[in-house]
Parts: sequence; C-alpha cells; structure tokens
Amino acid sequence: MNSDLEISKRASLLPIGQIGDKLNIKSEDLIPYGKSKAKIPLTYIDKKKYGNNNLILVSAISPTPAGEGKTTMSIGLTEALNKIGKKTTVVLREPSLGPVFGIKGGATGGGYSQVLPMEDINLHFTGDFSAIEKSNNLLAALIDNNIQNKKNSLGIDPRTVTWKRVMDMNDRSLRNLIVGLGGTTSGVPRETGFDITAASEIMAILCLAENFSDLKKRLGNIFVGFTYDKEPIYARDLKAHGAMAALLKDAIMPNLVQTMEGNPAIIHGGPFANIAQGTNSIIATKTGLSLSDYVVTEAGFGFDLGAEKFFDIKCVSGGLSPKAVVLVATVRALKYHGGVPVKDLQKENLEALDKGLANLEKHVENIGLFNILPVVAINKFTSDTDVEIEHIRTRCQELGVKVEVADVWAKGGDGAIELAKDVAATVEANNVKFTPMYDWSLPVEEKIDIIAKKIYGAKAIDYTSKAKANLRKIERLGLSNLPVCIAKTQKSLSDNPALLGRPKDFVVTVREIEIAAGAGFLVPITGDIMRMPGLPAFPASEKIDITDDGTIEGLF
Repeated sequence: MNSDLEISKRASLLPIGQIGDKLNIKSEDLIPYGKSKAKIPLTYIDKKKYGNNNLILVSAISPTPAGEGKTTMSIGLTEALNKIGKKTTVVLREPSLGPVFGIKGGATGGGYSQVLPMEDINLHFTGDFSAIEKSNNLLAALIDNNIQNKKNSLGIDPRTVTWKRVMDMNDRSLRNLIVGLGGTTSGVPRETGFDITAASEIMAILCLAENFSDLKKRLGNIFVGFTYDKEPIYARDLKAHGAMAALLKDAIMPNLVQTMEGNPAIIHGGPFANIAQGTNSIIATKTGLSLSDYVVTEAGFGFDLGAEKFFDIKCVSGGLSPKAVVLVATVRALKYHGGVPVKDLQKENLEALDKGLANLEKHVENIGLFNILPVVAINKFTSDTDVEIEHIRTRCQELGVKVEVADVWAKGGDGAIELAKDVAATVEANNVKFTPMYDWSLPVEEKIDIIAKKIYGAKAIDYTSKAKANLRKIERLGLSNLPVCIAKTQKSLSDNPALLGRPKDFVVTVREIEIAAGAGFLVPITGDIMRMPGLPAFPASEKIDITDDGTIEGLF
C-alpha cells in the first residue's frame, strides 16, 4: 500500500495565487510563504456573508487509540461537495510536531484525501506554532524577572504561579522542573515545567480571538497567580500583553493551502481538545464562510469532547450557527467499544459490533441535544466486511439517521459523493437553529452538571476538596460566568478510560478547576490529563530523513 507521503508527491500543486482566485482573493492581498502557502488578511472576513453561509462540523464516536479519520473525512467530504457543485472550503487545525515525531503522525489527512504540501504543513508550516511558543515563553520570562526584580516588583508569590513554558515537542523529562538555580543572580528557585505548545493558553486565545484588539485583551486577561497579599495578578499587570500580541502579528492570520484535488483549504491553530476547545480559529472559520458557500471543519476526539466545546465555547463566543454534523464511525471503533482488543479489530465480529453500537447511539442522541441533524459517515477500511457495514446501516436507519459509506482514503472526493448529497440535503432543509447546552451565566457547578449528565451520561459529580477551593477562588475573582471546558479522557464517554461503549450510572470526579481567563473559560480536570506527552520506544522520527536534493522521506 502506498504511503500518504508517496501519494501526496504524485499530486500536482497549483500556485497559491490560483487557489486564492477560487475564493476571489486578490493576488496582491495574499501574503505568500513560498509557492504553495499564504496568509489571508483579516480584511476578508465579511459578517454579512459568514452569517448566511453553511457550517458543517465533522465529529466522531469515541475513538480507538489511532483515531477514526475525521480530518481525512473532512477533506474527502470537501472534495465531494465541490464535485456536486457546492463551493466548499475545508478549515482545519494545524498539526503539532509532537505527534509527527512521536507515534500518531501528522494531521493533513491521508491517502487521496489530503491537504498539501503535507511535508510543510506537518513540519514548520508558516511559523504559527513558533510564534505562539515565543509569546507564551515571553510571559514566563517576565514573570520570573518580576519575582527577581526588587525595583519593579509586583510582589508575586512564586508558589502561586501556574504559568508554564512550552515547547512543540514530546519531551517527558521537561514536565516537572525547578528553575532559578545558580545563585542570587539567576532567579528565585521555584517549581514549574513545560507543556507542549498545543496545550498553551496562548493557542486557545489565538483561536478564540476575533481581531488584534480582542487578542490583546485576552492576552492581558491571562491569570498568573497571586501576590503575597493575596491579590490576583494578570498578564496586563506585567504590561506583557502588547509585546505578546506583537509576536503574534502574522500568526493571527489564517493560512491558505490546497487539497489534493485543487480546492481551497484554510489551516489555522491547533489547541488540544481535552484541555481546550480542540478546533481551528474563529478567524479561520469566519474567513472560510466569508469566501465560500460551505465550510467543512472538524473538532478533536469524539463528540463528547471536541464537538461539545466547539458548540458551547467556540460557536457561542464567535456567534456561529452550524447547520449539520457528520458523525464519523468505523467498524473497528465500534468493535473496540464492544470489547474486542485492538489486535483483533480486523476480524469480523457482529456480536461485538452490535454491542459497540450503543456508543454511536449515544453520540447521535447528543447531537440532537444541540438541535442539529446528524449524518453518519462510515469511514471504510479494507478489513471491513459487507455484513458489518450493513449492520451499522440498518441500526442507523432504525434510529432515523442518514448514513453513508465513505471511502475517501482510497478514492478522494469520488468516495464521498453520496455522503455529500446527504449532507447538502440536510443543510438545505435545515429550518432549526443551533442551541447550546447551557447559558454561560449559570453557576459553575450547574454548567458542569449539565454536560456530565446530559452529554457523558453520568449519574453524579463529585468534587475533591481542591476543586471546591478552586470554586471559591473562581467566585472571588468574578469569573463564574465563564463557560466550562471539561478535561477528561477521550477513550470513554466517562472519565474512566476503561469504561467503553455506553457506560451508565458512573460518577465523574472533578479533581481541580483551572482558570484560563485569557481564553475565556474554566477547565474542570477529571482524571489524569497529559499536557507534555512523551516519545514511544520507537518514535516516528527514526523513519524521517531528507535526501541530498532536499526531499523529505519517511513522513507517515
């Protein structure tokens, strides 16, 4: 089987100006990064247009460790919608280098449903992640400098500082550190560490900001810690937000690239889906909706994580109203949720498949809670049998849900024509309005209760003493009206990764609640959430190389 990289090399890249022409972007307005990448100025966002065009979210059932192909499906669906005459742009997140060099790989789709140039996008791209890293670490340096500085000190208590440095690499040895060693001229010793860049609050801020003014305001609102007198300190108190925003002057603009079939693709931002909103920027989505009739986008992990945050945080914050949800399901994931070990997922097993369908049913129910119609897309793999696929189709029809098989990895847009027709019909027949799960003004505990019980299916929520103290701190700081971005495992609808399928009568335990005042949400933490991944025993980087003529090899 050909690799994604080998397939991508056979594609013909159009000059980026021709891609811009398809969106009616003047060539002189594009800011090129070589021949095949460019930045789109914020001036192309048009409220009249983006409010009237059609936003489609691609989500998924609870995934297997390898994921279920949301990005590949988003790209293939975009190709297919264009083939049936719908002017469509795919809008996606940028890949993080951590997974590229680790175990999961890049995030540019796969097979004949990719965005190009995949090597550039999966590596440095246009430097957005680097700018976010520098902006994050500038604030970290200013915090430590202020603690050290006696002439210009805010009196920050170093024990209360939660801000960490970031790096776009998997490196477990940096998770927990002591800085400031080396004597009185080298800083004040304190515990801290590194997160991966995608986990930075700066990433979440960039993806929720509407413009430079909003960006600076959000950066200034970053909560840093407390003084020795128990007074809160924000980034604006350190006069950090102006310089931090200056470092993001180019990163705030979305990136224009192309699909394998020569359609426009906008890629921008990449926040985590467990501790942040898990989707591309509001600016990128609105740019796509301003320039095309349809936008296909995706949110990380399953519907319970990425999609819930997409709706309740991103859409509410940005005034967006999606028209349909494509729920990606795979035979292998459904058998996994039916109790089949990963090593046996390629074997036909109708009993396990039937048991695992309870997971799909719950996600379908959850979509309906937002007053949106779902279309189920069965992402086809070579190991799937006709009997297994027909079993899924029958169950979806019993639920009254449209369902189509999509073979976008092998066939590109041609593999999703029927899916595209169903999605377009669902969008055009839409006469209901997206409804969020909760009002932001509700008490924090009530917001958590709504999500955990309605979306996850929990029986109750338990708060540790630390979480209860966090709630009191949030109340004192006047931040109770922020939405909640619950951090939990992606492997289960519950907060226990071992509970597969559709668990019931479980209790969600909130260990603590972090404040992301700049991004504009609170982060209730359930379970163990990893913000700085480690490398596997055999990292993907061992297979990546470059030839004498500059050709990348081994990527994917």
